[in-house]
Amino acid sequence: MNMISKITSAMILTGGLLMATEYKVDNAHTNIGFTVKHMMITNVHGKFTSYDAIIDFDESTKTFKKLVANIDTKSIDTGITDRDNHLRSDDFFASEKFPKMTFEMTSYKADGDEGKISGNLTIRGITKPVTLDVEDISVLGSKVGFSLEGKINRQDFDLKWNKAIELGGVAVANEVKIKVDIEAAKK
Repeated sequence: MNMISKITSAMILTGGLLMATEYKVDNAHTNIGFTVKHMMITNVHGKFTSYDAIIDFDESTKTFKKLVANIDTKSIDTGITDRDNHLRSDDFFASEKFPKMTFEMTSYKADGDEGKISGNLTIRGITKPVTLDVEDISVLGSKVGFSLEGKINRQDFDLKWNKAIELGGVAVANEVKIKVDIEAAKK
């Protein structure tokens, strides 16, 4: 490759990186939620109320360049104080020892207003790769909105507590559905 080709390639690559804009999450219009089966018959919904994220997004190509999120495990909220305290305990999140869980994007594959975001999820100091579906990417003025959905097995992150039920089931299913709705504004 000659020098002019190298310089041109570098300019194109750098220009693509410069197109991304950093966004700040609007906590009033964002929900970091999950759903898990209880006793194999009903869903329990919960959310985290304290978090921050760095989002670099190129609105012209609707492509994520960076997404790093930090979630305060003590901020778990299922609407039941006793259950929330149990989830903060060593049986689940061990919030005193592991006050944060994190997600750090490793790649993004765009498909119009949707895509797949892959990254490393860390809970209780255990990091595992996960892929989340990205849906409903919308840009309006200086704001971007989108949804993330996926599933994890809580056992993979040492969230192993379970109470056997007399009828042969378990108190808490292993599969946890993740549903995140984000609105963010340009910094």
